[in-house]
Amino acid sequence: MKKKKVAFICVHNSCRSQIAEALGKYLAGDIFESYSAGTEVKPQINQDSVRIMKELYGIDMEKNGQHSKLISEIPEPDIAISMGCDVGCPFIGRAFDDNWGLQDPTGQDDETFKMVIKEIEADIRKLMKRMT
Repeated sequence: MKKKKVAFICVHNSCRSQIAEALGKYLAGDIFESYSAGTEVKPQINQDSVRIMKELYGIDMEKNGQHSKLISEIPEPDIAISMGCDVGCPFIGRAFDDNWGLQDPTGQDDETFKMVIKEIEADIRKLMKRMT
């Protein structure tokens, strides 16, 4: 059976959505394909998220080829998830299947980042259970 494509979306595709893509591949790669994108791009992924993901999971998002990208640069998703609209909800040409309502940790301390990362991990695990 063909795996569903899950897109994690936030405006800049530099932090929360990148974390979700990395954790989706790491935890659920055998269940669904993970992508992230935004309606705008940043020159690089949030460096605090890169550092903390390496620390917590040994995942090097940049070495794994992740970079900030537009929605038009990823395959058409079967499931589109908004990371949260505290910085403005992006328009992606369709309704979101879910909104995880996550706080943007950009500019916050490491503990805030870790809290958001653990929330994303829990949401990925819930999504895995719904899809199996």
